[in-house]
Amino acid sequence: MTTAVPRRTRRVFAAAHVVGDGPRIDWDATLAFRHHLWAHGLGVADAMDTAQRGAGLDWPAARELICRTASEASGDLVVGVGTDQLPPGPATLPDIVAAYEEQLAVAVEAGVQPVLMCSRALADTARGADDYSFVYGRLLDQLDGTALLHWLGPMFDPALAGYWGSSDLDQATASVLELINAHVGKVDGIKISLLDAEREVAIRRSLPVGVRLYTGDDYNYPDLIAGDADGHSDALLGVFDPLAPVAAAALRCLDEGDLAGFHARLDPTVELARHLFAAPTQHYKTGVVFLAWLNGHQDRFTMLANAQTLRSREHLAELARLAGSAGVLTRPDRAAALGREYLGGAA
Repeated sequence: MTTAVPRRTRRVFAAAHVVGDGPRIDWDATLAFRHHLWAHGLGVADAMDTAQRGAGLDWPAARELICRTASEASGDLVVGVGTDQLPPGPATLPDIVAAYEEQLAVAVEAGVQPVLMCSRALADTARGADDYSFVYGRLLDQLDGTALLHWLGPMFDPALAGYWGSSDLDQATASVLELINAHVGKVDGIKISLLDAEREVAIRRSLPVGVRLYTGDDYNYPDLIAGDADGHSDALLGVFDPLAPVAAAALRCLDEGDLAGFHARLDPTVELARHLFAAPTQHYKTGVVFLAWLNGHQDRFTMLANAQTLRSREHLAELARLAGSAGVLTRPDRAAALGREYLGGAA
């Protein structure tokens, strides 16, 4: 197993999947995968979108996942907190704050840094930027440490359209920057998953000193992480779940000042990533787990809520081909045999 090498120049998290065994979680395989990520020197972002949060992983299971992962952590760890214990539909703002607080208390008790995830209930209830400011302000004011904010675009979850109070991205950007500036010292950074590299760079350049931009752009991550003369993005990426060994090698090059080596290793993975996150983007998790199965991190290609059925065999066959071309398959012969067995005529 690779020896963990702490990231010196970037703070990087792989958003980790869970291993489903019918309706249950295979805890041994799920936790072993987190140790695999830590062994490569990557941080783990747990109980988030990649773990099927809100799409098979409910709050009781997420709470157990947070506690189990925190108890075994051997590297950097952040965990998602949200409001998914609330019933679907609008709720009152105090109810939304209380739901966040319940989940936040679990992260704090476990001793891990929270990610304040986007809330479907808040998106459904809020009538403007002031409602977001009220909810997030209440949460940030009570923290002793810092949290990450989270902006997940509607391509990942259509229920989050208009987050931060407007469907106009310029207005939404202004609102979230105002929130961050009002709570400097409580915001470690913001994860942005809008698949819009230009907007991400503009936001990054507008952040207060000391507040990080964690790229969640699974299309443009090499250039965003590499950065430019004005700065760089750190990372919290679902695509780094299947790319861990390759990403770790690329990041070591960056740590050593070898920008060409960084791009030589990471750039060839972009075509794979763009196929993995192709529309409907929210189904990318199926491909993540498919690649984990091909690489031997789980015994079966199964997911919570039968989400393994959400991508076509043709999509998965192309994913396997691209993974092989990008050097992501750690045991190519084994992966090819599994792929032929599962995909049949689509392989």
